[in-house]
Amino acid sequence: MGTRPAATDPGRRSIFRVHAGAIDYAILAVYFAVVLGIGFAARRQVHTGLDFFLSGRSLPAWITGLAFIAANLGALEILGLAANGAKYGVATVHFYWIGAVPAMVFLGIVMMPFYYNAKVRSVPEYLRLRFNDPTHVLNSLSFAVATVLIAGVNLFAMALVIRLLLGWPIPISIVLAAAIVLVYITLGGLSSAIYNEVLQFFVILAGLVPLTIVGLKAVGGWNGLQDKVTQAKALGPLALHPWEGTGVGDVTNPIGADWIAIVFGLGFVLSFGYWTTNFAEVQRALAAKNLSAARRTPLIAAFPKLFIPFVVVIPGLVAAVTVKGLGAKTGDLQFNNAVPILISRYLPNGMLGIAITGLLAAFMAGVAANVTAFNTVVSYDLWQAYVRKDEPDQYYVRFGRIATVLGIVVAIGTAFIAAGFNSIMDYIQALFSFFNAPLFATFIIAMFWKRA
Repeated sequence: MGTRPAATDPGRRSIFRVHAGAIDYAILAVYFAVVLGIGFAARRQVHTGLDFFLSGRSLPAWITGLAFIAANLGALEILGLAANGAKYGVATVHFYWIGAVPAMVFLGIVMMPFYYNAKVRSVPEYLRLRFNDPTHVLNSLSFAVATVLIAGVNLFAMALVIRLLLGWPIPISIVLAAAIVLVYITLGGLSSAIYNEVLQFFVILAGLVPLTIVGLKAVGGWNGLQDKVTQAKALGPLALHPWEGTGVGDVTNPIGADWIAIVFGLGFVLSFGYWTTNFAEVQRALAAKNLSAARRTPLIAAFPKLFIPFVVVIPGLVAAVTVKGLGAKTGDLQFNNAVPILISRYLPNGMLGIAITGLLAAFMAGVAANVTAFNTVVSYDLWQAYVRKDEPDQYYVRFGRIATVLGIVVAIGTAFIAAGFNSIMDYIQALFSFFNAPLFATFIIAMFWKRA
């Protein structure tokens, strides 16, 4: 297997390191080479601002659909929801089936025609067309801040995995990961990000599917996992039921919320606020070649979204019943580390390299999605709109590359904010509540109330 006895740092908990062999490092090296190669190849097709910021609005639906889902498979999805699986049990599927898929379908059917037909280059630009400049500026600034905060979460998650499994210091890991994303985004813009996200989608699955299978085998299959979860003091039988124990005034489910909060709070306010107004996701649909492809982008992404819980929540449950002491407030036994710990415990060399590469691919996709959204909003919605209005198109391409560097540098700083949270999912949900829910209300008014 790919593990060795845990080492210990003075004053710290055990660190779950792995014996990464030459084949594992070779897999990582090949992946990084391909990622950078895509960046250099995409650069040849960047001739205008539309090419750099929106891929020339020329991509087919299957490409933008896979990029749409991969852009969301970052720290929130892999570490955060696996942590919630270990902490709350099967009820974590609500974040997918209630808190994502319905809003993705709504985005494709209802909202994409508004965005695409308006020919906007960003989500905040729609508010400028619908309302006024002050509304546009406020939304653009708040979105720019939100994107670098979320990019920082993904950088921290990536560094956490590298330190936990390979022993590299977190600051070095953050800077290295940021530098790779910076190179391919600066070179090829959104096209580079999207084509890499398609690759990253399959790499992520190649890492998570074997981990899920091996983890289930280690606990005696699904039936064995059920027995162990039922007997676990921290979870219990209700952790195997998504709805049981969520009655109003009688909440006993580990998730700690009644069905009203799940359906209307998570399923409407938070999910619709995120999926329908978050430009980091919507940008992939705006890059589609026509309205039909743009509408199909989130619909295509919704299909794999239905099945992602099986390779994220199940590993979290396996970790909860096999890793003694998981759930510590500090150290390496925090819930956030559930997936990396399973990788270190169960996977042999070769599979180990694929799994680590899959995790890094997920976090790089999350960083790239937010940085490409950041550079578009800063370049078009702030700089071009209010500072330098009538410059040649190539000027904004150059400025977009500068904005990319700025976004990465700020994201490196915000990565250390994420380090202060015991659960990445809790931090992400706090950000969504602060930024996305108010924006969703504003967009609903803009789209459906003509007198506003």
